[in-house]
Amino acid sequence: MRILEAEMNEDIAGMSNDMDVHTTAQRDGISRRGLLSHTAAGAISAGALGLAATAEAATPAAPKEAAKKTMDLSVFKKLNYERPPVGVKFLLTKPEGLRKLDEKVAFCEMLKVAQVSPPFYATVDNHECAAGAILLGMSPTNPVFEAGYVGPKLGVYEDARANRRIYDNVSRLEHGTVNYIAYSSLDKLNFDPDLLILMGTASQAEIVLRAAGYRTGFTWNAKGTLVLGCAWLYTYPYVKGEINMMVTGLHHGMRARQLFPEGQIMLSLPFNVLPSVVDNLSVMEWDLPQYHWGKEAHLKRMKDIAAEVKAEVDRK
Repeated sequence: MRILEAEMNEDIAGMSNDMDVHTTAQRDGISRRGLLSHTAAGAISAGALGLAATAEAATPAAPKEAAKKTMDLSVFKKLNYERPPVGVKFLLTKPEGLRKLDEKVAFCEMLKVAQVSPPFYATVDNHECAAGAILLGMSPTNPVFEAGYVGPKLGVYEDARANRRIYDNVSRLEHGTVNYIAYSSLDKLNFDPDLLILMGTASQAEIVLRAAGYRTGFTWNAKGTLVLGCAWLYTYPYVKGEINMMVTGLHHGMRARQLFPEGQIMLSLPFNVLPSVVDNLSVMEWDLPQYHWGKEAHLKRMKDIAAEVKAEVDRK
């Protein structure tokens, strides 16, 4: 399969390295903010985490295949992400009410575009990197890439046999089943997304991951490879139906393109887990007090809890 990062295409096929500097500067012009905490009653505590809300833009028409929005995802706005959550939908037919992306960017970079731009859809001709189009089943594969000959030239793998191993682990969509990908930031979202992608601090991620396992004991997933970060950001969580956690700076193509600051936690939430996460966020306490007590107070509280549980057991 011809699945690799944009650099592979540029090095091998001699693709242009031109970057839209003006567009990149606009996308990077996002001020840093903190995090607000939330309680079951809907109150936002002023604790150690706080930030200002941003105004919402007009909501566009929904894509044709997603005319009915079945979930209220507004609870994620209360986390006040510096970079807004982005909804993604994979479509066979052309969506209505969305503009077509007017530039060629990599699959991973479309997330960055969506964070700062009006909603849009992309087709195969918008993919500047062959990896995304192949993962989506929009383009045919190329055995030369699957043989693993490119990764060693990038210094990512020692030899071809190490590189080729990644292709047995990535998730991809059946050829011809996706012709369009719809993107929208949460504040403008007017369709039921297949994925909701969050990017923020560890504190913000902790709240969402705790919500994911609040009633089920959900175990974290943090899967990936140095190349093909787009596979773990998009196709893996969609195909497997599992939340995947990634850290910016760990994936070759995104880092080489300098898309995001290092150390941001990315969570890709597939549609099947969103209802329970939303429900749990509405009832659980977000900013746990023990996170602010310090070690000694926390240890004392743990001893008190042990004593309380023992007393309950003894009474029975």
